[in-house]
Amino acid sequence: MKKSEVIVIGGGLAGLTAAIHLSRAGKSVVLLEKNSYPNHKVCGEYVSNEVRPYLDSLGVSVHDFQLAEIDTLTISTKKGKAISTKLPLGGFGISRFALDHLLYKTAVGAGAEVVFETAVDITFEADTFRITTTTGSKFQAPIALGAYGKRSVLDKKMDRGFSHQKSPWLGVKCHYEYPDFPGNQVALHNFEGGYGGLSKTETGTVNFCYLTTFESFKKQGTIEKFNANSVAKNPHLGEFLNRATPSFEKPLSIAQISFSQKSPVTNHVLMCGDSAGLIHPLCGNGMAMAIHAAKLASEVVLGYLEHTNPDRKLLEDSYTKAWKVHFEHRLWMGRQLQRLLLNDTATALAMNTIANSEKIIQAMIRRTHGKPILV
Repeated sequence: MKKSEVIVIGGGLAGLTAAIHLSRAGKSVVLLEKNSYPNHKVCGEYVSNEVRPYLDSLGVSVHDFQLAEIDTLTISTKKGKAISTKLPLGGFGISRFALDHLLYKTAVGAGAEVVFETAVDITFEADTFRITTTTGSKFQAPIALGAYGKRSVLDKKMDRGFSHQKSPWLGVKCHYEYPDFPGNQVALHNFEGGYGGLSKTETGTVNFCYLTTFESFKKQGTIEKFNANSVAKNPHLGEFLNRATPSFEKPLSIAQISFSQKSPVTNHVLMCGDSAGLIHPLCGNGMAMAIHAAKLASEVVLGYLEHTNPDRKLLEDSYTKAWKVHFEHRLWMGRQLQRLLLNDTATALAMNTIANSEKIIQAMIRRTHGKPILV
């Protein structure tokens, strides 16, 4: 039985950031992650500058990359009517391949122990978590952070409501060589059945990641046919797919993406990142939210571990309150957009309204992005 002060389940943005924060504060941290680094993930790969000061404070040197500095958002309707606006804070484009690997190396350098195994069972008894992996390895700690992403076998183990429901959403991602794409822009283009996002990464390639309903996708059957017959009907995306050269051997995809409401604390586990709630890609801020959630969780955990008379209820209530203050409204906005997407008439009306009003776009940005994190 491996013992530590904190077990982090999942080594994505939230899990790795929390491991760095807690390890730098002198806590013993074990992080469980099923995949080795580096690897690509289905993700929009745009990070709001709101988290940049926090990453700097942790010693996460994103400045070592040739980042795509993004200050402009472009949105278009299915027919290609587009409008652009400035992003108040701006952001940067970086692949999960690069960022996750950097966070992993930083976490190990800070003293975190990373174990490449998959957690399949978790129990809480006598104020202690016990976690078992697929290989039978066992881990024990007074604190567990759930940062395992959109869906895991642990969700069913903990009887989380959304895990028993099917989700209609499918995500697809591929990197492309396309030098003509503006490096300062993130573009969100609407097409029949979904949305696609374009932005440059640190390598100069363009990340194209889109979300669609499975109902729309299954009519075509393959990514190639769906791209040609649905995605490319938006003239901006049609031109991109016609002229760009894929960098991946084949696109990545992920099914059963759930935007259902989730609890930030389940069975005493503090949930971070997508495990606590997934924001719709049209909001364009999921990566920054995952990093920020790790900060919130790390701060309350440190308060708990360093208190002479730790109070678990206070720990959980404090995290829940902080999480709701920073993210509840943003996720609510994402769920409203999801409902629009399921209604073709409403989607067409909403997108045409948005594409005709820079004020509406600015309001959407304000309601889905946070302020710079103070450190």
